[in-house]
Amino acid sequence: MNKVMRFMQIRHIARMVFFLALFASCDSSKKIVYFQDLKPGTAEQLLSSAQIKFRPEDKLTIVVSSKDPQLASLFNLPIASFRAGLASNSQSMSQEMSAYTVDSQGYIDFPVLGKIQVGEMTRSELAEYIKNRLIKENLIKDPVVTVEYVNLSVFVLGEVNKPGRINIDRDKITIIDAISMAGDLTIYGKRSPVYVLRKDGNKEISYQLDLCSAEQVYSSPAYYLQQNDVIYVEPNSVRARQSTINGNNVRSTSFWMSLASLLTTITVLIVK
Repeated sequence: MNKVMRFMQIRHIARMVFFLALFASCDSSKKIVYFQDLKPGTAEQLLSSAQIKFRPEDKLTIVVSSKDPQLASLFNLPIASFRAGLASNSQSMSQEMSAYTVDSQGYIDFPVLGKIQVGEMTRSELAEYIKNRLIKENLIKDPVVTVEYVNLSVFVLGEVNKPGRINIDRDKITIIDAISMAGDLTIYGKRSPVYVLRKDGNKEISYQLDLCSAEQVYSSPAYYLQQNDVIYVEPNSVRARQSTINGNNVRSTSFWMSLASLLTTITVLIVK
């Protein structure tokens, strides 16, 4: 009878351990799914629709074109030619458009027009400004002005599949865009909080986002990114445990499964 009672007690403990491990596993899965509060047919309110604006040290290209190419060339920087690489004792030539660099005061020096304050201008605003001045000052008829980014980027670090620098080639880029281009978070990346570090003058601002909540993501000031933003994804507890010798402690699922297995073995030995 004593053996039967011990068997029943140990079996009860083993069941409890098993369900605790199962609960821990289910609880962890809830931390993986994005936008858990998003329902079909609902609309989330965006806090802002911020476009990229030029800042000091940004590089950009400006191309003016018209029906008179020679006249338009007066307003374009020369194309820089350079030699790149050696192959079979021959040199290959490549070209790239010379770029403007925004100075510390937010200005660029544009041909003929002189100093232009571009700081806090969007790409379309700058193109429209130059076009209007060229027409107003009777410098060229029907100009087409194209402005492109050169070195603007954001950085994604931590538990993503492809960490590194992501170039900005559009007027708006969201944190979802950046994470997608970084190959998504790994299974070991924390969905909450995800950090966005942003430099504002002499200050460094830190934002936290919960990717499990659509409402929280869409309403965050960091939903729309700015150039030089840094996104950091922390490793979760599973990844942290892997940094130990065997990754097996009292908070791990494997620990509870091992304990359940041990109790089962003890039960079998007692019954015998």
